[in-house]
Amino acid sequence: MSENGEENDEPVVQLSKRKIRKNTYWGKLDKALDEYKNALIIGVDFVGSNQLQQVRIALRGKAEILMGKNTMIRKIIRDKMETNPALEGLLPYIKGNMGFAFCKAGNSINDIRKKIKEFVVPASAKTGVLAPVDVRIPAGPTGLDPGQTNFFQTLNISTKISKGAIEITNEVHLVQKGEKVSASAVALLNKLNLKPFSYGIEVTTVYEDGAVYDAAVLDLSEDDLINKFCGAANALSAISFQIGQVNTCTVPHSFGRAFKMLCAICIDTEYMFDELKAAKEAAAAGPAPAAGGAAPAAKAAVVEEEEEEEAAPAMDMFGGDDEPAADY
Repeated sequence: MSENGEENDEPVVQLSKRKIRKNTYWGKLDKALDEYKNALIIGVDFVGSNQLQQVRIALRGKAEILMGKNTMIRKIIRDKMETNPALEGLLPYIKGNMGFAFCKAGNSINDIRKKIKEFVVPASAKTGVLAPVDVRIPAGPTGLDPGQTNFFQTLNISTKISKGAIEITNEVHLVQKGEKVSASAVALLNKLNLKPFSYGIEVTTVYEDGAVYDAAVLDLSEDDLINKFCGAANALSAISFQIGQVNTCTVPHSFGRAFKMLCAICIDTEYMFDELKAAKEAAAAGPAPAAGGAAPAAKAAVVEEEEEEEAAPAMDMFGGDDEPAADY
């Protein structure tokens, strides 16, 4: 009824709390995908709410963490793909217990990743969980009374009684990395009050300006990238020379070989040019002698080396000799 007593035909819609939370999250993720260009895909297996809250506090002003249901995340991303097709690369990684850490402008992705990985807490072993590391129990006293010797015998662990307590005689490789933790291993670790595992937020994948790549790439330094590029260029050059293909990678090597051939011809004809003169001076200088008496010997070695170079046949552009191959 309206205030003047007339009936109102419009239905009253009451949204449930669940629907409100869903709409709120939808708006947050939709806004984040528009606002932030860089994000880290994180895994939160075995991470408690308190630990996650500490990470949120540490990243305040630098990054925003958003968790949610995978089905809803996929739905939002598919809707956003109409205006931003690059988001399609995220879909294969929307699985398991995951979330996003959206990096705010002016903050390094690698710095945020390092800050997230600082929050690691020790944890007890759980039955059926895949072990993240190898677990070894060192030889030595356990502090357990002799009445529990049968437990160690069941696990085929050799022990002895020393000073009224059980002592393990040899190191025991109790759990192997990547294998499921057995119930007996959990029982032993609990008896020894050991927490062999540690859990924290795992940064698995990086989304940067539409590109998606493994987070391990962030561990590569500038020198590592240069070395990898140079190695790939060298391999491409070798393959190109083998198949007779000229490209950008082979040009520097071709010029180098041509320069060597030109030097050999000039040495043989006693013709001198500035570059050859500089090369001969550098070769004559050589490394600094260890003692004064070693200088004559070094000069003699340089002279012998020059004589050997003069005797060598000239080379063509690709390193071959001018002389024809002998018939066999």
